[in-house]
Amino acid sequence: MKLMEGWFSPSITLLTSLEVLDLGGLAGLSGRIPTSIGRLKNLRKLYLYGNKLRGSVPESIGKLLKLEELHMHENRLSGFLPPNLGCLKNLNALLLHSNRFTGSIPASFSNLTNLMHLDLHDNSLTGHIPQNIGDLQLLKELDLSDNLLNGEIPASVNNLTSISVMYLDANHLEGEIPFPSNYGQMPLLGFLRLQNNQLGGKIPPNLGYLVSLQRVSLENNRLEGAIPSSLGNLEALTELYLSGNKLSGVIPKSFGQLSHLILLTLSHNSIQGPLPNEMSALQNLQTLDLSFNSLNSIPRWVAELPSLSRIYFAGCGIKGQIPDMLKSTPSPIQELDLSANDLTGGIPAWMGSLTQLYSLNLSRNHLSSSIPASVADFQELGVLDLHSNNITGSMEHVFKIGTSFPGGSLTYIDLSDNSFTSGIQQISVGTLERVVYLNLSHNLQEGKLPTSMEKLKALQSLDLSYNKFGFGLVEALANLSHLETLKLQRNQFTGRIPAEFLNLKNLKDLDLSDNLLVGEIPAGKPLSDFPQSCFTGNTGLCGKPLSPCKS
Repeated sequence: MKLMEGWFSPSITLLTSLEVLDLGGLAGLSGRIPTSIGRLKNLRKLYLYGNKLRGSVPESIGKLLKLEELHMHENRLSGFLPPNLGCLKNLNALLLHSNRFTGSIPASFSNLTNLMHLDLHDNSLTGHIPQNIGDLQLLKELDLSDNLLNGEIPASVNNLTSISVMYLDANHLEGEIPFPSNYGQMPLLGFLRLQNNQLGGKIPPNLGYLVSLQRVSLENNRLEGAIPSSLGNLEALTELYLSGNKLSGVIPKSFGQLSHLILLTLSHNSIQGPLPNEMSALQNLQTLDLSFNSLNSIPRWVAELPSLSRIYFAGCGIKGQIPDMLKSTPSPIQELDLSANDLTGGIPAWMGSLTQLYSLNLSRNHLSSSIPASVADFQELGVLDLHSNNITGSMEHVFKIGTSFPGGSLTYIDLSDNSFTSGIQQISVGTLERVVYLNLSHNLQEGKLPTSMEKLKALQSLDLSYNKFGFGLVEALANLSHLETLKLQRNQFTGRIPAEFLNLKNLKDLDLSDNLLVGEIPAGKPLSDFPQSCFTGNTGLCGKPLSPCKS
């Protein structure tokens, strides 16, 4: 990064012979674009990106008729986009993204017929996409994402014969997807993002004509009906995102032809099983997310896909025990989500053999019995979520996971809403220096909290509520300097609140209610900032924010 600082001086516009002005990447450059910028009539390239420029774009910029490239992205520019930018007929690149522009995209932009790259993403632009945007015949890359655009996608986009990248995601666009209307249109389109809009209707079968497509995201819209089998013609496709719609019916058999597919997400739809056997041909598939559909089972071929390492079948109505076909897969499983199903029985001992597992979510099932000792064999597990089951016994084996990793491998542990009776005392056995989130609430744990909890140096959220912990609050908790959430309510803690708790400067959420605490609440922030409800139900407590202590 260049470290020149200062203001953008208007005197630079006296250099009327300038053809290239490059002040890009000067993070210390602030001020406004001079209104006299229009004097630089010989300017071909203007680079003002990555600065701290603010204010509006001067109207006079429309006089720079020789301008070929205008890069003003990553500033703090605001106001409307001047319509006379549409006079810059020689422009081939217009990059205004990552600013604070408001108002609509000027219709005059459709006059920029030499434009190859238009990027307005990450602003606050409103209104419709210009109806004649299809006049930009040379346009290769169009990015209007992360704005507030509404209305329908204009049908004229079918005329963008050179387009290879089109990102219209994260707006308020509605109506149906209007392209392609015929075979041969948009022949070079490789990357299409329409996610996070309000697009409706069916996925157009004609989408199967766009044979150059490599990545497509239509997720989080209002698309409905069956998935067209014509999508199986997209032989170059590597990533397909269709989650968060209202799609129904079965996955087409033609999906088995998508031989380059690496990722398929279809979660949160109304897709029915069974999955087509033809999908067993997807030799390159690495990520498969079919969560929250009505599949009822996982076909055996899923465990035989040679590249599959991330498997998500949450909320699919799967019954019975955890399928043992997952015991040995051609590619080691890295992420497994079987949460929110109807799984019964215990966590099988063979799970410990999944030594490359990074994330395991078995929450919201009916799993019972205790955690097998073999889970200590997980060498790389970062995320463990077992909440809302009927698991009993000790949680000690969890604290032995990933001990070969410097600082331990775990970052997120949720064992809440089970029937664990012991194990927290063994927290000192493990290496848990990287744990950020630890939730052991709603269990049957009792006894004293171990002082070794101070080893959880990275901890930001600790929830031990609704257990039977007793004795005094350990001062060691005050050494968890990153702690933002501390929930200890509904236990049997006794004695005073340690004065050291005033050291928890990052604490935003505290609940010590319904214990047996006594004495004066230590005076000062952050404890004094919390409402009374965080301390109520401790009959012996007094002091701010509760009633004053009696002298």
